[in-house]
Amino acid sequence: MKEVTIKEVQERLENGEKLNLIDVREAEEVAQGIIPGAKHIPLGLIEFRENELEKNEEYIMVCRSGGRSGKATQYLEERGYNVTNMAGGMLEWEGPVEK
Repeated sequence: MKEVTIKEVQERLENGEKLNLIDVREAEEVAQGIIPGAKHIPLGLIEFRENELEKNEEYIMVCRSGGRSGKATQYLEERGYNVTNMAGGMLEWEGPVEK
């Protein structure tokens, strides 16, 4: 499974890169703050909503600490998606968030 650090994601966003971020936390967690531009798909709905994703795009999976996003990354990777887990999750995120 590919992983990216929080610092790498922050730097890429600061450099103006458009990233496909997928936040797999629950709605009440996302209500406390989500990375601007991230798409919210709770982990439990990934299998039902994977059709919203394109196999030729790169996605970075985000959760609270990196565990659930790791599960989502594995699941989607097995189905041929280009996905990377953001290690550390929102607990370590120091960039901007929107509520």
